[in-house]
Amino acid sequence: MNDSARIVIIGGGLIGLGIAFHLANLGVNDVVLLERHQLTSGTSWHAAGIVGPLRASLNLTRLAQYATELFPRLEELTGQASGYRRTGGLWLARRPERMDELKRIAHMGDVCGLTVAMVDRGGVAERVCGIVADDVEGALWVEEDGQANPVDICAAYPKRARAAGIRILEGAACSGILIRNGRIAGVKLASGVTFDCEILVNCAGAWAREIGALAGVPVPLQAVEHMYVVTEPIAGLQDPFPILRDLDEGIYIKGDSGKLVLGGFEPNAKLFDVRGPAGDRPFLELPEDWEQFEPFMAAGLNLLPALSQTGIRHFMNGPESFTPDTRPLMGESPYLRGFYVAAGFNSTGMMSSAGAGKAMAEWIVDGEPGLDLWSLDIARFDRSAAARSFVGARMEEAVADLFRMHWPYKQPMAGRDVRRSAFHRAFAEAGAVFGAPTGWERPLWFGSAETRGYCVGAQKWWNAARAEAQRMAAGVGLFELSPFTKLDVRGRDAATLMQCLCTADIDRPEGHAVYTQMLNARGGIEADVTVARVGENAFRVISGAATRQKDLAWISRHAEDFGLNVSVFDATSAEAVLGVMGPRSRTLLQSLTDADLSDAAFPFSTSRHIDIGTATIRATRVSFVGELGFELYVPVEHAESVLAIVAAAGGAHGLAYCGHYALDGCRLEKGYRHWSHDIGPKDTPLEAGLSFAISWNKDDFIGRDALLKQKSEGVRRRLMHFAVDSANPLLLHDEPIYRNGRLAALTTSGGLGGRTGLSLCLGYVACDPDETKMQLLAGEYEIAVAGTRYRLRPLDKPPYDPTGSRMRASAEQNS
Repeated sequence: MNDSARIVIIGGGLIGLGIAFHLANLGVNDVVLLERHQLTSGTSWHAAGIVGPLRASLNLTRLAQYATELFPRLEELTGQASGYRRTGGLWLARRPERMDELKRIAHMGDVCGLTVAMVDRGGVAERVCGIVADDVEGALWVEEDGQANPVDICAAYPKRARAAGIRILEGAACSGILIRNGRIAGVKLASGVTFDCEILVNCAGAWAREIGALAGVPVPLQAVEHMYVVTEPIAGLQDPFPILRDLDEGIYIKGDSGKLVLGGFEPNAKLFDVRGPAGDRPFLELPEDWEQFEPFMAAGLNLLPALSQTGIRHFMNGPESFTPDTRPLMGESPYLRGFYVAAGFNSTGMMSSAGAGKAMAEWIVDGEPGLDLWSLDIARFDRSAAARSFVGARMEEAVADLFRMHWPYKQPMAGRDVRRSAFHRAFAEAGAVFGAPTGWERPLWFGSAETRGYCVGAQKWWNAARAEAQRMAAGVGLFELSPFTKLDVRGRDAATLMQCLCTADIDRPEGHAVYTQMLNARGGIEADVTVARVGENAFRVISGAATRQKDLAWISRHAEDFGLNVSVFDATSAEAVLGVMGPRSRTLLQSLTDADLSDAAFPFSTSRHIDIGTATIRATRVSFVGELGFELYVPVEHAESVLAIVAAAGGAHGLAYCGHYALDGCRLEKGYRHWSHDIGPKDTPLEAGLSFAISWNKDDFIGRDALLKQKSEGVRRRLMHFAVDSANPLLLHDEPIYRNGRLAALTTSGGLGGRTGLSLCLGYVACDPDETKMQLLAGEYEIAVAGTRYRLRPLDKPPYDPTGSRMRASAEQNS
């Protein structure tokens, strides 16, 4: 028996119902929601019910903040109350470093119009009766913190959806997924019914990984046992009782109709196998585990001694899903067209159901969400991230990471050493300190034990990274660039495809590399790439490590949609990449190859094969550090020998091993943009100062019409480059920038330049369409960092080599 709906949602919990609600609001009703048992019977029914709108970044705060707008209106919209009430909340700090973190977050609250305040120990005691604040440094107060009833919200959402004509079926378990021509085609039910569909939305929560497996789609999350206790009623309990987050103890406490709820986020969380016999039960409760919960109970008793005077009414232990990086999974899978995921909300599903429901509905209907949600996009993970061994290992710290100190530049410890390049051993022997920012092990800097350890001010590795950058600028530096995404686009129509996707003119002679962007129809930047023509009908596309699956899907899906004769191959793992950068780089490499590397024969943006030792490699003369340099693409079987040859010869040229942090500081000194920080799908090349990468003479490319319109009307914000002259505060991202005393921007990225010693940042400054660059530069600027304001100097030119002569050097330069 067959049925059909354009959109099928799997999962009748808060997230699935929230998406159905918002699809109804967009006028979309050819939708069926399937729930294998009863609505809310998975994990939604035991949600703690906290509504916390403030997050560390702008878009995540906007996403969370929407709950405080929607929940109070649900009764008006649906006739069903949500149980929402504002209580206020405290984020407690027990160490100065945590206060620094909270001051940074407080700035975001100010930017988003929330009522926030930093309070001292006395202010904490004033706000919570009976609290023991002796060891508390202070706290962040958020007036808009509150709570709601998850069961009530799960009753309100389907009322609106059903009224709009959306079907909601209970007792409808999914047993299979149909795929045709690389796209979702339908869903099979255990009852024998098949629903034909174009779009499937996987909202199965802790079971989302198993639903993904039915379609061969990796969904990297893991269910764990998540616990809280509910006390007996407490006479005279403060009402409303503020939400308490004792971050350094890993616990939260909230009021609940005269009772208290105490829960936490523990290290070494207990894994729960949803495939086991217990995993199929509705309204599942797991056995009490006081041994696991004891540290939280003890912390709660220390914070609120009154807890010792009441009993425990209920010990709740239920499954909850967490992701490897403790951020949700949202969006269309890069592995299967039409397969969307909204899962892994890391115990914030009730609050997230509003913003995530709205964003997912927009994503499905419009092709993109209203906010830039790359940090939540499931395309940030590849297939290996969903391996049970990996996600299981990450639960050693991923759950606790929700409340643990969010150190600047913090690297994961669990689930490491799963992806190494062929250069790894050599860099390790040279003293590399490794991190895994995109899953790949890569050198962050080179240094001794005293350069390690986290802090909130001047970083311990700054001197090491400075020394690397300065030695590179004086001679030559070696960088590990193997994680770069490498995509080979080949076929009769390859040039046609690349011309359509890219803003720059890609139809250049073989051996030429071009820096360009790929845009969406609204002119937003979907990819920031270098494209080298390697044959008449062949191109090599290079992009960042984090966007590997996204960029592969973007290119291959457009080739399919256009009906072009093109194949796209992911060559990322087939080649290691060595960056050889600095004024002596050409002299060093020339001594190792018979190829002519002179400026006349091998000018900037050249990409050709050369021989080093027994290996034939591709050398591309480009640089992300602003020096004369070459990227060497080496077949993995030759990688170790090529590195050894280069390193052995480099001693005579002042060779230095350089890490990722030195590279990032150098790119900030040049003002080079970083996709996902400085540019993304909501930013256009005109706003980002990348108009030089647009070929207006091309007949057409995706986004051209939107750019022409914006060019005619003028931009309303511009990406500007800034320096802090008087100090070196730690600049990261999302710090507020003020122009003439008024909020004008947030930083997109920031850091310390190793060659200039300057603290540098980028940020989009709001402007009038007719404002000139000189008018923007004439403003008085300040930046707020952890509660302190610093004067900012707007930069007309990059502070390092403003003319670009070092990178385009026609002859060897002396530093």
